[in-house]
Amino acid sequence: MKRRTLLLGTAAGAGAALGAAGCARVASGDALGRLRSQRTVRLGIAGEVPYGYVDEQGAFTGEAPELARVIFRRLGIENVQPVATDFASLIPGLNSQQFDVVSAGMYINKERCAQVIFADPEYQMLDSFIVRKGNPKGLRSYEDVVRSKARFATGSGYAEIAYAVAAGYPEKDIVILQDQVAGLNAVESGRVDVFAGTALTARSVVRKSAKAEATEPFAAVVDGEKKIDGGGFAFRPTDVTLRDAFNVELHKMKRSGELFRILRRFGFTEAEMTTLTAEELCR
Repeated sequence: MKRRTLLLGTAAGAGAALGAAGCARVASGDALGRLRSQRTVRLGIAGEVPYGYVDEQGAFTGEAPELARVIFRRLGIENVQPVATDFASLIPGLNSQQFDVVSAGMYINKERCAQVIFADPEYQMLDSFIVRKGNPKGLRSYEDVVRSKARFATGSGYAEIAYAVAAGYPEKDIVILQDQVAGLNAVESGRVDVFAGTALTARSVVRKSAKAEATEPFAAVVDGEKKIDGGGFAFRPTDVTLRDAFNVELHKMKRSGELFRILRRFGFTEAEMTTLTAEELCR
């Protein structure tokens, strides 16, 4: 939840990011002014339904891109341009200036906060499992997975990797798959017993499956504490002014109810709206 533990970039990537960041500092915190001048913001997305993805008609959509369209238009930036990559490449790609913002509903956590700055979350989320119909192994928590020695899978870079390890599952035994669709296919074919993801991801992907179902949402337990995650937009550390301007518009939408009206179209419930802040989640 929150989703996924981002991999750090390679040394070469880090070098490129530093060089790019050096250039960015010439325009220091004026990323907002630069984007207004360009009239376009590039959004890093990861092809995950319902957060940010390309639909069957070839159009990019999802809760985060649709929210981005509204907020950036209000900030004077007319065009949003998607840049698709795998989830684990989002933060390295942001910091090497392949795109301007990560628009993928990314979980906000301490590790990621050391690499980027986040807007406040637009939603909060629990985890869920994709399992065979009837949940034959009775898997309702990471501890259940450990006790039953179930064949466990999750997505590349997902936070659920760390949650399973915290419960005692051997990291070397975790099956890493590209995304939730691959997870559903693996469960349906019997290659794995369970695929872990966000509750919204799980319930969305099993909707048309005759062989799999999603478990009831639950909070992962890490160091004795239940985890409730929140997802939000990520920005480069130099782009504080841009992040702050984004936050102002986001909070207006929260107060008016407009945020929920947008997210509801993608399967979010009122229970998944949140008053959490990025500062709280970064701790």
